[in-house]
Parts: sequence; structure tokens; C-alpha cells
Amino acid sequence: MHDEFLCHVTAYGICGGRRVGVPLGTYRAPTLALALWWLRDRASWIAERLDPSPEGEKIPAGALVPVADTVADVPTLLRAWCSDDVRQELVADELAGGRLVRIAASDDTTEYELLAESVDALRMQRTVPAFVVPVA
Repeated sequence: MHDEFLCHVTAYGICGGRRVGVPLGTYRAPTLALALWWLRDRASWIAERLDPSPEGEKIPAGALVPVADTVADVPTLLRAWCSDDVRQELVADELAGGRLVRIAASDDTTEYELLAESVDALRMQRTVPAFVVPVA
């Protein structure tokens, strides 16, 4: 059984023609339940900042702009992942099995990546490729 999990959230974009990652947070979860909670919390946090609730704080004029219909709706994808019990169970099973889990959603400018992995698996040589969770 894997007891501790290392979780990361990173945003990737292009700057000066190069792909650049910006760390948005790291958490060492003492339990599987807390690792899952943190991943959902961070996914919700990203979604709320990309697509704030109308009831929230006043947003300055011009701060939000519409995007083309062809651009992926990252906030909706992340919120759907957070509320999908089947996908949550799948992530839990993969983490409990010692596998790296990657949850990613992209729009036309940025990729948002949530990673989680057993601390025990970090100490062992991995022979299984990462498990990628579809968000669409």
C-alpha cells in the first residue's frame, strides 16, 4: 500500500518561442484521500480563476474576453473531472497501485497539468508508463 503522495500543479505556455512551465503548487499528501482532495481543489481553483462565478468579486472591465468556439473550455473540463466519481475512483486505483497520474487540459495558449505519484514509487524504479486521465 502506498501511504504518501506527491502532487504538483503546473501551467505550461510558450514564451519567446520556448515551452515554459510555471509551478502553481505542490503538496505532499499523507493519505490517498488527501491527495485526491488536493487535486480536485487545485482543479477547481484553476477553473474559478479562468471562469469566475458571476456572483464572485467584481471583475474589472475588459479583464475577461470571449474566445472562439473552437477553443477547449478548460474550466468546464476541470469542473467535470472534479465531479466525476468514476474518474476519481480510477485515479485513486492508479495511485494506490503506485502509478504516476497525469490530469491535463489545454486551451489555445496554456496547458494545465496536475500530477500525483506515490512517494514510495518515487523511491522505486518505475517500469510502468504514466497513466493519463482523459478529461474530455
